[in-house]
Amino acid sequence: MSLSLSTRDPRRIRDKVAVNIALVLVAAGFVIPLVWLLLAAFDAKAGVAVSWPHPWTFDNFDAILTMDTTYRPMLNGVILCGGGTLVTVLASVLAAYPLSRYQFRAKRPFLLTILFATGLPITAIMVPVYGLFVQVNLIDTFTGTILFMATTALPISIWLTKNFMDGVPIELEQAAWTDGASTMQGLRSVVLPLMWPGLAVVTIYTFIGLWGNFFVPFVLLASNDRLPASVSIYTFFGQYGQIVYGQLAAYSLLYSLPAVLLYLVLSRRLGGAFSFGGAVKG
Repeated sequence: MSLSLSTRDPRRIRDKVAVNIALVLVAAGFVIPLVWLLLAAFDAKAGVAVSWPHPWTFDNFDAILTMDTTYRPMLNGVILCGGGTLVTVLASVLAAYPLSRYQFRAKRPFLLTILFATGLPITAIMVPVYGLFVQVNLIDTFTGTILFMATTALPISIWLTKNFMDGVPIELEQAAWTDGASTMQGLRSVVLPLMWPGLAVVTIYTFIGLWGNFFVPFVLLASNDRLPASVSIYTFFGQYGQIVYGQLAAYSLLYSLPAVLLYLVLSRRLGGAFSFGGAVKG
């Protein structure tokens, strides 16, 4: 017995060492680009290699903090992604409520259709969407772009919202209905306050997905003064004869700020899970 344990322990140790080495390599693949990004943003002579800035400087930020390069694209991105997130969250709540609370024959096929739509590539539908937008005069408009960006994010948002809404006991709504509340009043006054952590998750997930969306605004927006930061960062690569890596790194840091700020604002909503211990009396 002791012999088998002694021969097995070295094997376990080797397995643990191998797993730890693999995890370190994976972590390094994520950390090293972030380290380069932070260092290159403050290095006027930054290159593709990770190097310590000498000296530390804000010249890269001074070069990109202009109306055409940063301010207008960031504002456009906030308008597009903020509007798309708002439309998506509202539509997801209204679509998820009957899926969560009612039983009907088409419920399962509808949920499977939503699940299938989450994996549908945007490139497969952009050509007919572009043709449709040309006919209804929505090309190069914030309204059309916001609506289509919201549409692309809607399937996964409905799926997530429905799962979060399932965690709210229907007995709480039934008590509100007994007191004379309507269905929409119960949704607004009972369900939504109890699923705020879930709505925060859906909001953050949707905004980050839209914020990094390059293809949709690139196709649907033609005017340079309406392009969001996700497209401007692409054009930033081509507006120099030689890529200025330090300025690209500084722009990338600024580009990530809205998503980080949104997470910090909503993070306090993510701390609590659904707790209904005292809400429903047995």
